Amino acid sequence: MKYAKTTSRNDQFPILLTTLFFLILTVSKPVASQNCGCASDSCCSKDGYCGATDAYCGEGCREGPCKNSGPGDPTVSLEETVTPEFFNSILSQATEGNCPGKGFYTHETFMAAANAYPSFGSSISKREIAAFFAHVAQETGFLCHIEEVDGPAKAARGEYCEANQEFPCVPGKGYYGRGAIQLSWNYNYGPCGRDLNEGDLLTTPEKVAQDQVLAFKASFWYWTTKVRSSFKSGFGPTIKAVNSMECTGGGAPSETAANRIRYFQDYCTKLDVQPGENLNC
Repeated sequence: MKYAKTTSRNDQFPILLTTLFFLILTVSKPVASQNCGCASDSCCSKDGYCGATDAYCGEGCREGPCKNSGPGDPTVSLEETVTPEFFNSILSQATEGNCPGKGFYTHETFMAAANAYPSFGSSISKREIAAFFAHVAQETGFLCHIEEVDGPAKAARGEYCEANQEFPCVPGKGYYGRGAIQLSWNYNYGPCGRDLNEGDLLTTPEKVAQDQVLAFKASFWYWTTKVRSSFKSGFGPTIKAVNSMECTGGGAPSETAANRIRYFQDYCTKLDVQPGENLNC
């Protein structure tokens, strides 16, 4: 007759250590969230995990109580700061005769997009608001253009399509600039559509230029995931984050970069905040 082997304390010790090790891993591992959706007191990190430490709420933070403002920059209410008067003052700067953005970009759709993508304005300063709209002004000609003027021609030449296994280009589709901060390249359209739950923007990139709210939401997505962390070092680094081709290696700013700087200074004045240092990329 065979007897069951009894387990001594020495035999149990390795088992207990292994169990404890896996419990620690389970508890300490951050909770993944493809579209964030963290608890109200947690941040969604740049890699899509929920947590409350600087690793989550610091550089690249996408949602929640992010630590996005620069030194001495108090956070403000987006709705109370971006008033219809401030918004329309930018739109009124458009001087081109053909301006499809008028009637498409409105204060109402801006706020609707902000409510749908709260991480953009949940922890934002006046300087950051000025920075965002400075790039919007340059990218769209003061909210005049919904999509890049020569975008279709560039797409026909094969531009804005980079080999990418995760976000491959769809034949016949162009990934040129669209929206308030013009979203471009397949490797941006793909994750943007995924993160915003807007479907596959690789197959329908034109939606960004057709949906008034999405045109702003896509810009908020790009700002929070690609630009916001750069702003901690001043306005200049955000120029490189939006369009690195405008950066001339530390010399005098290019014409378009100089435009962005001038608009930033103007909007800082309108919002009664200092532009700070490090303006040129």
